[in-house]
Amino acid sequence: MGKGEETRQAILDEALALSSQVGICGLSVGALADKAGMSKSGLFAHFGSKEEMQIAVIRESQQRFVDTVVRPALKEPRGIARLRAFLANWMDWTRRARLPGGCPLNAAANEFDDQPGPVRDAVAAGLADGRRMLANSVRMAVEAGELRPDTDIDQFVFEFTGIVLVAMQNMRLFREKDASRRALDAFERLVRDYATERGNSKKE
Repeated sequence: MGKGEETRQAILDEALALSSQVGICGLSVGALADKAGMSKSGLFAHFGSKEEMQIAVIRESQQRFVDTVVRPALKEPRGIARLRAFLANWMDWTRRARLPGGCPLNAAANEFDDQPGPVRDAVAAGLADGRRMLANSVRMAVEAGELRPDTDIDQFVFEFTGIVLVAMQNMRLFREKDASRRALDAFERLVRDYATERGNSKKE
């Protein structure tokens, strides 16, 4: 990695941490330049516009999610164990990725859902990629014989994602200490709706 790439990565590290607290909309060039210890013109040398910077931060957030949540889960055997790892990693990912204010992608989804344009498209693409990765793991659980052949994969992903999002809200907004346990209970109930006899025997 060259010096320019190292500087860009250092800027993205600061931008990601800041955006987790103030949101993508609240990510100003001035505030980021101060955090990164450089001038606005120096920052613009790496990102030609605020919009380009926002998109770069969204893509960096997606990559961190893959590194923190998806890749470790893929080390687990195909099936319910991998889905359970996906859940545990996702619930804990902002802490492990050192994002003090929560998930930038989830915040950006609320900020840009009604604002058409390249930033909204980047947010949607990032979240859609995450759902496709999860759907693939559900499909593999079906192929492994742990979930029924008639499993509605889209519905499973919908409910799984809902469990994580409400758990994160309860943890961050309501400071609910039991949120992780409730999320795991909800996940196990979801799995029971679709599990085969073999899948039930794999229960942790």
